[in-house]
Amino acid sequence: MARPEVTGRKLFHKIEDADAFSVDEFCARHRISVQLFYKNRKQMPRTFNVGTRVLISKEAAAAWRCEREQAAQAAERVA
Repeated sequence: MARPEVTGRKLFHKIEDADAFSVDEFCARHRISVQLFYKNRKQMPRTFNVGTRVLISKEAAAAWRCEREQAAQAAERVA
């Protein structure tokens, strides 16, 4: 995705202020690739569709992060 200053497009909101993220925005925010998102779809947060767009709510992303943290803690206890 090209930077807005290069394309001349204006950003109307910050990604942090959004109530829902596109898959690209979610992946960029969590520093994972889109390919990894779709490869591990069952482990990723719930999505919903608005028209043809696939979005992830802020709450679903927070719940996903919490689940991942709990899974990491459980793995540490086992090791």
